[in-house]
Amino acid sequence: MRKNLLLALAALLALTAFLPRPAPTPTLFIIGDSTVRNTGPGQQGWGTALPRYFDTTRLHIVNNAMAGRSTRTFISEGRWAKTIAAIRPGDFLIMQFGHNEGSVPDTTKAGRRGVLRGTGLETKPLVWPDGHPETVNTYGWYLRKFIQEAKAKGATPIVCSMIPRNEWKDGKVIRADQDFGKWAAEVARQEGVAFINLNELTARKYDQLGPEATKKFFPGDHTHTNPAGAQVNAESVVEGIRADKKLALNKYLRPAVK
Repeated sequence: MRKNLLLALAALLALTAFLPRPAPTPTLFIIGDSTVRNTGPGQQGWGTALPRYFDTTRLHIVNNAMAGRSTRTFISEGRWAKTIAAIRPGDFLIMQFGHNEGSVPDTTKAGRRGVLRGTGLETKPLVWPDGHPETVNTYGWYLRKFIQEAKAKGATPIVCSMIPRNEWKDGKVIRADQDFGKWAAEVARQEGVAFINLNELTARKYDQLGPEATKKFFPGDHTHTNPAGAQVNAESVVEGIRADKKLALNKYLRPAVK
C-alpha cells in the first residue's frame, strides 16, 4: 500500500513538471521628476495617481521618479542603475523628464541638472571640484539610454512628453512642442517605441477649463500639481495608452468608466 502511494506521488510529481507554469506578474516602472512623484504638502505627481487605472492584481507598479531630477542626475545619482537592475523581460517602463533640464550644464548647483539641448550626439566634458570627470550629453541621448537598456532587458519602453506648466499665452496653455516635448517625440520615433504626447493631451484639457479653473490644480507654483491635477495628468497617460492598440500595457487597464 505504501509502495503504491509513493509510486502515485512520484507519477503526480512527474506530471506536474510538464504543466505550464504561470507567467510572472509584470511590473510597470515609472521614472521622472517631481511632476511624476511628489511628496510635498498638498502636491502629487501623476505617477502616484496612475495605479487606480490598472488592475494591480495583475500588474505591479513601481514609481521610481524623484523630485528635482533631470535625465542627467537620474543617471549620475545611480537611480537609473537601480531601476534597470530590477527590470525583467515582460516589464514596462514609462519615462517623463524635461522640467529640470533647462539650465546650462556645469558643475555648479544651478547647472548640475542641465543637459545639452536637442537629440544629437554633442557632448560637453566637465571636471567636478573633487577631480572626477563627467561627460554631459543631450536630452535625447539620455532618453535613448533609458530606452535601449530597457529594450535589452526585454522590457517595453514608453516615452511621455512633460506635463504642461500653468503658463498661458493668447488664451492657451504654452506647449513644449518646440523643445523637450518635440525632442521626446523625435527620440521615441527614432527608437520605434510608444510615445504619449502628455503635454498636448493635458494642455487641451486646461484650454477648455480656462486659466481660473486650471489654477486650482497648482496650489504653490506653476509646475507642481495637487492630487486633482495629478489625476488629470494620469488620465491623459491612460488616454495615450488606450490610443496605442499595439501597446501590451492596455490589457492591464481597468475598463473605462462611461
